[in-house]
Amino acid sequence: MRRGLLIFLLVTLAILGFLLNQVWTLLSLLVVKGTGDAILRSELPAPGAAREDGKKEIIPRIIHQTYKTTAIPPVWQEAQASCIALHPESEGWEYKLWTDEMGLEFIQQEYEWFYETYAGYKFPIQRADAIRYFVLAHYGGIYIDLDDGCNRSLEPLLVYPSFVRRTIPTGISNDVMGAVPGHPFFVRVSERIKNYDRSWVLPYITVMGSTGPLFLSVMWRHWMSDGLNVGDGLDGGRIRLIFPDEYNGNDWSFFTHHKGDSWHRWDVRLIFWLGSHWILVTILGFIIGFSLLFAGWWLYTRLAGSTDMPRKGKTSFRSRLPFWRRGSPHHDYELVDRHEV
Repeated sequence: MRRGLLIFLLVTLAILGFLLNQVWTLLSLLVVKGTGDAILRSELPAPGAAREDGKKEIIPRIIHQTYKTTAIPPVWQEAQASCIALHPESEGWEYKLWTDEMGLEFIQQEYEWFYETYAGYKFPIQRADAIRYFVLAHYGGIYIDLDDGCNRSLEPLLVYPSFVRRTIPTGISNDVMGAVPGHPFFVRVSERIKNYDRSWVLPYITVMGSTGPLFLSVMWRHWMSDGLNVGDGLDGGRIRLIFPDEYNGNDWSFFTHHKGDSWHRWDVRLIFWLGSHWILVTILGFIIGFSLLFAGWWLYTRLAGSTDMPRKGKTSFRSRLPFWRRGSPHHDYELVDRHEV
C-alpha cells in the first residue's frame, strides 16, 4: 500500500507539473504589469502641439487597416474617416486598406512559405489578424482596427521603434500597433505564427490563441523573458505600451472606440458568462478536480488490491504484520523461520 500510494502521488504530481508548465506563460501574464514600458502622458506633447524633446520620427507615416472588401460598413465609416482626416497625404501620410484579396496576394508574393497556412485558416478573422503582423514587419507603420477611430494625430507615437496597446488586467491587444520596418519583435511573430495554428474546439479560443491577442500576448511575454525588450533606437527591440488613459476616454487620448466584435459567436457569450461568474467556476473547478483525484486513487487501490490479494486460506506471516515491520520479501522468510522455530 505504501509503495502504491507513493507511485500514485508521483504520477499525480507529474501530471500537475505538465499542466502547470503548459499554462505557465499565461499565468505569468497576470503578474507582468509593463509599467516600465508605458508611454506616459508626461512625455507626450499636448494635442496639436509639436514635440519639444528633439526626438526624430522613425516609424513610417503609414496607416494600415483591413477589411474583406473596400466597402466599409457604415458603423465603421466615421472611425475610418477620423483617422484619414487627421493624417492627410499632404502631410506625408499614406493610407493602406488591405482587402482579403490584397492580403492573399501579398502573402503569396512576399511570404510564400506561409501562404498555405494563411489561405487555409478556418475563420476569416484569423487572416485579418495575421496580415497585420506581416505588413508591420514588412512596411512598418501603424495598424488600426476599423472599430478604432483617431482622437488626435498619431505623430507623437512615431518616435518609438514599436508600440502596442496594454489591456487590463493582463496581456496586450493587436487592435492598435506600430513599428519600424523589420522590427525584430514583429519579424519573430511572423516567423512563429505558423506554429500556433491549432484548433481549440471553441472558435473564440482558437482565434485568440492562434492569431489574436492571446497569441500576441504569449509572444510578448516570451520576448521579455528572453531579454530582448531593450533599445529605443531604429534598431531597438523595445516595445512601448499604450495604457488605457492614453488609449481612449480623455482629451489627450489617441483613439476612440466604436462598436466592433463582428466575428464573435455563441462561444464568446459562454466565455464572458464564465468570466462574470469566475468565483462559482473556480469553486466548481476545485470540486471537480478533487473528485477526479479521489476517483483515480479509489480506482488505483481497487486494481492494486485485486492483484495483490492472497489465495483463500493462504496468508503469509509477513502479511499479518503491521506495514512498518514487514521489511523485504527476503526478510519475510527469516521471520517465518524464526516463528516456526
